[in-house]
Amino acid sequence: MRPPLHILVVNGIKVHRPVFVLGAPHSGTDLLARALKRSPGFHVTMGKSAVAHVVYAFARKPSIIVRNGGDGASRVLRDALAQSWQLGPGTCGECAAACREAGGITGSGPCLPAGPPARFGDASPDLLYSAPALLRAFPDARFVQLIRDGRDTAADMMADPACLAWFRPGMLSEETEFPNPFLGVNKEEHRDRWKDMPAAGKCALRWRSAVRLSAELRRLLPPEQLLTLRYEDLAASPVAAMSSVSDFLQARVSAVPLYGPAARPGTWRARLSATDAGWVEKVARDELGRLGYL
Repeated sequence: MRPPLHILVVNGIKVHRPVFVLGAPHSGTDLLARALKRSPGFHVTMGKSAVAHVVYAFARKPSIIVRNGGDGASRVLRDALAQSWQLGPGTCGECAAACREAGGITGSGPCLPAGPPARFGDASPDLLYSAPALLRAFPDARFVQLIRDGRDTAADMMADPACLAWFRPGMLSEETEFPNPFLGVNKEEHRDRWKDMPAAGKCALRWRSAVRLSAELRRLLPPEQLLTLRYEDLAASPVAAMSSVSDFLQARVSAVPLYGPAARPGTWRARLSATDAGWVEKVARDELGRLGYL
């Protein structure tokens, strides 16, 4: 049974049905965040330090989320989001560059339309791994998750220094917990195998683990709380995709911010070497096939 709903108040505004955008790295969560941030009434944050510290603590030690029934993790995450959502002079100056760009900030901000926000949300990278704590913290939350071809995702990850930083052998310390969904390593005896794997294989493991978590969410959450979008649909038909998001959230979300930024699906063919593409398809073949990418 889910815990009773405790309303969070931020800047005198009740947080009702917050929106969380989930997905593997480079699966399109930043594009959806852009559309939400630039739509009237939404206050959506991305990568604020208060949230990022919590998200990566949970990612390194997944047991934190379920310890003591998950109450502690949920309280910590609620507090981090409450801090992240605070509005005041200079608050946008604390945001990551990606968050400021998504909101169209060119000066001091803030990145909100006139009037107080009606809906709060967060699209921080790797928020997917905190989904159970988010649901416990906000039982009325709405989740939108993005799915993208793992080969395109891997190509973007391999060009992103922030993603590659997680693949250093030292990231698997003696304190690392297994299974570790964040790195996609299921057993401690696979530690050395992971260390010896090329970056393409590690990207594939992260993508594979993320889509498995997304599938689990689809089994757990009712349709009124979870919407799954494909990046390919979002890139090809922004209006139709945002119409689905608008219906799901019962709020108008503009497709205009999506025109231009979305990369064409299938660019992995020109960006991945045959060897790297082979690694991704070997590691994630079952998931690529199940999702129709093979």
